[in-house]
Amino acid sequence: MFAAERRQLILEMVRANGAVSLRELARVVQTSEVTVRRDVRALEAEGLLDRRHGGAVLPGGFTRESGFPQKSHLATAEKTAIADLAASFVEEGEAIVVGAGTTTQELARRLARVPGLTVVTNSLLVAQALAHANRVEVVMTGGTLRGSNYALVGSGAEQSLQGLRVSRAFLSGSGLTAERGLSTSNMLSASVDRALVQAAAEVVVLADHTKLGTDTMFQTVPTDLITRLVTDDPPAHDDRAATELQALADQGVQIAVAGATGNPGGDEVPARRQQRRDVPLPSPRRGQVPGAAPGLRTAAVLGEQVPGAERARVADLRRR
Repeated sequence: MFAAERRQLILEMVRANGAVSLRELARVVQTSEVTVRRDVRALEAEGLLDRRHGGAVLPGGFTRESGFPQKSHLATAEKTAIADLAASFVEEGEAIVVGAGTTTQELARRLARVPGLTVVTNSLLVAQALAHANRVEVVMTGGTLRGSNYALVGSGAEQSLQGLRVSRAFLSGSGLTAERGLSTSNMLSASVDRALVQAAAEVVVLADHTKLGTDTMFQTVPTDLITRLVTDDPPAHDDRAATELQALADQGVQIAVAGATGNPGGDEVPARRQQRRDVPLPSPRRGQVPGAAPGLRTAAVLGEQVPGAERARVADLRRR
């Protein structure tokens, strides 16, 4: 494929999806990420798209949000690995909240196997993934349906979360930076996510490497409220993503890096062994129940607090 044809295809993909990772672009145009990166730089110089860490977006992508159908086809291998790792942090009998998003939907599919779990969510897709799980109770918020991501938003959703207390919240978003934390492009979604955060003793963010270093309009979770980040291993050339991970760890965020599950061509490859290093535990988060342990289990519906021991985990941070 000639360079002009390749760049036209790249531009069409970005226009259709709003944002596309370099890995996905390389897979579709059947070339290396090095070549795709060169093409993206050329298109950026012409003002046709903007580069982001590990991907490309439409110009002005700071305010644009892709719809769910487009998001569901982006970084699928990375989301699968992240969901697999995030599910390992959930214990039998816990009560948790799970926000809307394509990565959290992948997580929900894995949570169906956790017995005695109570999941509070504003996402129709998360609820659907758990609908036939015999030993999982699903509690949905109220609110107004936002069709672009199948989530319930608005004052009804926020009011239904008042007085709720669970052990952790699992959230995703449009961007994550050490300076500002997790953010999203939609005001209504951001407001509900903030209410989900207030209901949890711990906050776990699920974000693939393409979102690291990206900042969008509405802040949902400040960095000092993020307990743990579950992400994938950034490409070797993405120094800025690695720097962002280190900056988050320096601010007390525990980093868990999922091993790669596939290459750009889609072939299965053995998962890489995760490298471990101790990261200082974060200081108590704002909004945590005074005196409550971070691993506190709570009966989400009845409001009964049930103490439970949380497995000790060492944060995983891949250092280059």
